[in-house]
Amino acid sequence: MQKKLVFPYIGQRILKTSAAVFLCLLFYWFRGYRGIEMSAEAAITAIICMQPYVHDTREYAFNRISGTLIGAVWGFLFLLIVPLFPSITGVPLYALMGIGTMFSLYSAVVIRKPDTSSLAAIVFICVVIAYPDVEKPLEQAFLRVLDVLVGTGIAIAVNLFRLPRAKRRDQLFFVRTKDLAPDQLSQIPSAVLFRLNYLYNDGAKICLISEHAPAFFIGQMSSLRLNAPMIVMDGAGIYDAVENTYLSTTGMAPASSRWLMNQLSDMGVSYFIYTVNKNRNYIYHRGTMSSEEQVVYQHMKRSPYRQYLDDDAFDPGDIVYIKIVAREERAERIWFALKELLKQNGLRGALRPQAGVEGCAGLYFYAEQANVREAEKQLMRMMRQKEPRLEAREVFSAKGYRSENDAVHLMHILSRQYEPLRLRRKRV
Repeated sequence: MQKKLVFPYIGQRILKTSAAVFLCLLFYWFRGYRGIEMSAEAAITAIICMQPYVHDTREYAFNRISGTLIGAVWGFLFLLIVPLFPSITGVPLYALMGIGTMFSLYSAVVIRKPDTSSLAAIVFICVVIAYPDVEKPLEQAFLRVLDVLVGTGIAIAVNLFRLPRAKRRDQLFFVRTKDLAPDQLSQIPSAVLFRLNYLYNDGAKICLISEHAPAFFIGQMSSLRLNAPMIVMDGAGIYDAVENTYLSTTGMAPASSRWLMNQLSDMGVSYFIYTVNKNRNYIYHRGTMSSEEQVVYQHMKRSPYRQYLDDDAFDPGDIVYIKIVAREERAERIWFALKELLKQNGLRGALRPQAGVEGCAGLYFYAEQANVREAEKQLMRMMRQKEPRLEAREVFSAKGYRSENDAVHLMHILSRQYEPLRLRRKRV
């Protein structure tokens, strides 16, 4: 099957870099430069110095200036000394240029700026490459330094410029983890985690919604400065990942869970029972564990955030959901056999691919009222006790996670919704 070509989002760095190059060329155009006389050094510098964030641009700019000065000094010395020996031409001349390049590189290392070494070598070559057709060596070196300073200054100025924006700290954004990673066993891309942390630090309130228990993502969430609880287990729980506490759970009614377990036992189906007791996940298993369940069990039991128990000493009132792992055909047969009976017994089901086991599906059963929509409403009521004007906003991908680019694109959408352009003043 041929993959459809998807054009990635045009980011601010691309736009800002293009603007910086345009301004560099415009600067020299106003100075009367045309065609072959137009300096490319300033535009190249702007491209190199332009970074996603101002701090990085300043660091690159400082390195660029340091490397430029080193290369310009060695180039100037070369143009002063070599003309004293007019017999040096051809291969010996180019050998000296190679030695000058070595001095430029080594000087950057000596001053403990190894990141500037390549820049120093480039500027040195730019200064001396026209020899012996250089009549004014000091002017040649000065112009190269000026070009770099122009490009660096424009890059910093463009990166510092920001259109007026209004931060929506009065909104709670709901984002699904299935839009950020392909499945519960995969890592959320580092670029997405970085952007989430940036938004959290900037004051954005973001609630992550997971179809699974907190243990699936809690390891990755430890790197985030979460400022809102998570909705977990497909809406069956609200979890505070900072305090490692369940704020609420919507479990099965004891009568409903007993009915379902009896149905599954009569069908000869084995299953996992997920419970929450005293802010801990306890997972039990009933029936003979299949090879597919063994794969899932061996992977999941490594997590320190859940407890697998082999006994039946659990309270039916603690059951949050029941899960079946089976081959896709068998899972579908079980699903269709129970589908019409679930609602009559206060339950709902969900059939999903099972990550980590090819050709298998996971069949989940929850209380009917345990769903994401109800969990969102409940969380909003909780948070409005402190912030009465808080509004809810969902930032969902229509097709879910398909590639890292899609997840990064969703972060850009979230950023624009959190900090939209403010084109006019808000009337008081």
